[in-house]
Amino acid sequence: MPERIRPTVARVDLGALKSNYRAIVDHLARERPAGTPGVIAVVKANAYGHGAVQIARALEDAGADLLACADIEEGAVLRAAGVRAEILVFGALSVSDLDGLFDGRLTPTISSPGAARAVQAAAARYKARLRYHLKIDTGMNRLGFRFDNLGRTLPELLRSGNLELDAVFTHFATADDPESPLFDEQRRRFEQALAAVEALGARPRYRHAANSAALLRDPRVWFDRVRPGLLLYGIVPPPLAPTIELTPVMTLMSRVVAVKGMRALETTGYGARFTAKRATTIAIVPAGYADGLDLRLAGRGAVLIRGRRAPIVGSVCMDMLIADVTGMDASPGDEVVLIGRQGGDCIDAREMADTIGSIPWEIVCRVGGRIERVYAGA
Repeated sequence: MPERIRPTVARVDLGALKSNYRAIVDHLARERPAGTPGVIAVVKANAYGHGAVQIARALEDAGADLLACADIEEGAVLRAAGVRAEILVFGALSVSDLDGLFDGRLTPTISSPGAARAVQAAAARYKARLRYHLKIDTGMNRLGFRFDNLGRTLPELLRSGNLELDAVFTHFATADDPESPLFDEQRRRFEQALAAVEALGARPRYRHAANSAALLRDPRVWFDRVRPGLLLYGIVPPPLAPTIELTPVMTLMSRVVAVKGMRALETTGYGARFTAKRATTIAIVPAGYADGLDLRLAGRGAVLIRGRRAPIVGSVCMDMLIADVTGMDASPGDEVVLIGRQGGDCIDAREMADTIGSIPWEIVCRVGGRIERVYAGA
């Protein structure tokens, strides 16, 4: 017998993903026909909850030649699944797992003198020459060589016998905040750092800085490649307006498993937080915080049932939630859309994030591991 799938599933449209990738590529070419930047497709954090292996393969099919993940372990999973594109490791490198760079043919980010020494030592042991991306800290104050101290910190790395500088990049702290002056300050600091790198005799093949928000916001920071993450999955970083036609890739859906009536003044859910003001009909949906849904959706959010919004009431439990379906004639087995479109209405990750005071990145990344990803449109 085929393995049964839980009622709550995430449907991932790989056709939409490929279309989004091509839309981004076309936008770059249209806006900058001379010197069109390439794309680094970001698939970290299990491809923002969409399933890294399937997403990476689909992006390869769409033409992506460079993918980016968070750490060596994520890169190793992609290589083991047969992904052939170049894979950039964005995150910090621990000394204990550097063998994975060579086993998986991964491109590391070097963001500190200590990491540079460790990667150089590992490359020497392997008698290998390894290309790397140099990360510059221009104001995020997280990982990276300080932009204003490169003359002291960088020469040792550039002299490394087994390491070859392939690219230089930075990361914006406030790309999605149009009011912040730090964005433009980081842009200027990065240009200053690029000049300093060149003055030290280094000649990287390319430069990159723009995440999804920066891609939409300012062509001056596109440089030689851009790094869309959220945009690939059809989500525009708030509060920015969409300028590229994109389609959400994930639909999170479930089924009504029970429908019951409540009398006026009865309560439902943990903490008895919802009191029926009148005769009320509720539907029980097998999706809860163990699946990644936020507790704050109760009393604020809604789901779609029979093409209409059904408010989430009571409490979001570990394995289920409760929706008010009064007057909707809902029945067990009815489809429930938590994220996505049903009928003429849509609840997207951006709306859900706004409802609970979060960000859409968190919404999709939190979709739980026990939820089956069902892929279509390959």
